[in-house]
Amino acid sequence: MSSPIPDSIAIIGGGPAGLMAAEVLAAAGHAVTVFDAKPSVGRKFLLAGKGGLNLTHSEPFEPFVARFGERAEQVEPLLRAFDGDALREWAAGLGVETFVGSSGRVFPKDLKAAPLLRAWLHRLRAVGVKFAMRHRWTGWSADGELRFDTPDGERLVTPRATLLALGGASWPQLGSDGAWVDGLAARGVDIAPLQAANCGFDVGPTAAHAAGPGWSHRFATEFAGQPIKPVALETDGFAQRAGEFVVTATGIEGSLVYAASAALRDQIARNGSATLHLDLLPQLAPERVLAEVKHPRGSRSLSSHLKSRLHLNPLKLGLLHELLTREQMLDAPTLAAALKHLPLTLHAPRPVAEAISTAGGVRFDAMTDGLMLNALPGVFCAGEMLDWEAPTGGYLLTASFASGRAAAHGALGWLDRPQDR
Repeated sequence: MSSPIPDSIAIIGGGPAGLMAAEVLAAAGHAVTVFDAKPSVGRKFLLAGKGGLNLTHSEPFEPFVARFGERAEQVEPLLRAFDGDALREWAAGLGVETFVGSSGRVFPKDLKAAPLLRAWLHRLRAVGVKFAMRHRWTGWSADGELRFDTPDGERLVTPRATLLALGGASWPQLGSDGAWVDGLAARGVDIAPLQAANCGFDVGPTAAHAAGPGWSHRFATEFAGQPIKPVALETDGFAQRAGEFVVTATGIEGSLVYAASAALRDQIARNGSATLHLDLLPQLAPERVLAEVKHPRGSRSLSSHLKSRLHLNPLKLGLLHELLTREQMLDAPTLAAALKHLPLTLHAPRPVAEAISTAGGVRFDAMTDGLMLNALPGVFCAGEMLDWEAPTGGYLLTASFASGRAAAHGALGWLDRPQDR
């Protein structure tokens, strides 16, 4: 089924980047159609907001940009044009007031994503944006038309410009499955391999389970799903930071692990494993810990002694028994040192489909400053499909909004070339 729409702009992907691009382009007077493979748009956005929509972060601009690590230089101009403050003002324009939490993260006052998305879609429809749902993009025809699989068969579309906002490969059940990678690569687009970001990890062999990767059955059965807190974590490329994380059936996940995930993932890629160190008592100095461990315990068991003198909970005690040998547990200086610097070896990141976000994607060198693909004039990219990553905390969501806006302005500039007038 062929349905040319030569005066329109096709946006493929109905997440925040695609919807922001649609808003900018429609406001400039263009006919815009948003295509999405799912029955409705914003599915990952809604799921991300289930526990409270972390829209952005309130920290100053320079440290905010630094969260993007090796891609900070490329992301900076996008955020200068539309930063966290601008995003909060934009949300207020939709009638959604925001507040800054104790961590510096910014949330809607009602913490929900759905009211914001409803108000946004209402505004987009009011300015003429059309939505084509259950349209799975499969690439281009031999004549350069966009190809979509739909419930009514194949549909071919010929827009003036195309903007891809297809996401990465995390949470594929919501639509971002990375299926676009091979098609773009075949057309000469340089793409960094997609990898898990803000992800959990499986542990390697432990003292209690030396036969292979993973916790011992006893430890996993007793503690999977429980948080370790307070705790501090450090590893090569990641300075010590306090927080908390969660024990899983096969390893660890949670906010502190996500923050260190890029450094840990890269270590595993280089060396086959990664080692982090945990401070199980970040509130106590090493000298105090050693003194308490050495304190006479009389007839009490070692576990009772540590619980009494250092207030170690069963999970932290279990972790010590999991990672240290009996001889190490019974040697006071070794045990005290481990309480402040406990090594934990990680075997592998969890699969990308389980990750909160994706690293890798379309390289910035493959695009113009306006986010147009060098290999495909008139095709623009935005959102998580770009080659960046950042920790959780509203950073990637802000950058997705900003990149959608930047790609839309890039498309406007391209469409306004003299030969298009």
